[in-house]
Amino acid sequence: MYYIGIDLGGTNIAAGIVDEEGKIIKKGSVPTGAHRHYTEIMKDMAELSLNLVKECGLSLDHIHSVGIGSPGTPDNEKGMILYSNNIAFLNVPMREEIQKYIPKPVNIENDANCAAYGEYIAGGAKGTKISVTITLGTGIGGGIIIDGKIYTGAHHAGAELGHMVICVDGEQCTCGRKGCWEAYASATALIRMTREAAARNINGTIMKLVNGDISKIDAKTAFDAKRMGDSEGAAIVDKYVKYLAEGLVNVCNIFEPEVICIGGGVSKEGEYLLGPVRELVYEKFYCKQISPPKIIPAVLGNDAGIIGAALLAKQI
Repeated sequence: MYYIGIDLGGTNIAAGIVDEEGKIIKKGSVPTGAHRHYTEIMKDMAELSLNLVKECGLSLDHIHSVGIGSPGTPDNEKGMILYSNNIAFLNVPMREEIQKYIPKPVNIENDANCAAYGEYIAGGAKGTKISVTITLGTGIGGGIIIDGKIYTGAHHAGAELGHMVICVDGEQCTCGRKGCWEAYASATALIRMTREAAARNINGTIMKLVNGDISKIDAKTAFDAKRMGDSEGAAIVDKYVKYLAEGLVNVCNIFEPEVICIGGGVSKEGEYLLGPVRELVYEKFYCKQISPPKIIPAVLGNDAGIIGAALLAKQI
């Protein structure tokens, strides 16, 4: 049997066909268009999945179930997303919508939890008792695995690590609070900081990298500028590293995991990002008498959410 894994992000919908061993045999993605009505987004999720099934030479008879990792707070029993701030979901009947197109069992989980489960089963957290996976994307997702189980809180709304405040009365977050870690260390925050710097220096290296089109600045631009020896790019990256590290210190001090896996688009910078982050975290880690958690790139990369969602659906 095969399993469909869907990773719904604020920017892209990624999906894959996953086999019994947890390997993706085919994957694809389409833009989310997060501003649209949820029915349109659900339709795209289903159509992307069905196209992948067809491209694999399979039929729905070969598919056991569908696993979905979505931003926000899921109620898997009711098949709903109760609330999400980065994609404006409120009491969205996700299972019902997907089953209009794919008449299979559907399991719904928070997207960061799916990524954390994928890393625990088949990635960098394999063999650990306590691990945390952080995804740096449109927001900051946090997934916590304790003794092989996803920690979700009393009502499945826990582990929202991106919404711990690191700067009181700081930057406005989409959740309604100010100063959330997500507002400083997500890919979205990095892009905002880079664009603000570019607007202040329209003749600088950053603007030259995007041919004067500020809208083309992405999460990689500041790193590219720093690699070229640009002081402005270096200042942005250093500030971003500081914000990311501060949140990670909090995660270390609260959970003291064996390993923290860093995923999401920004994590593609690898050691260029994680080297200085690790140095700051270890410097500020509370208990100097014990070994601090390992901080590593998510082994499964952007596939972690797809694999985790599919493997959770396998349990249906």
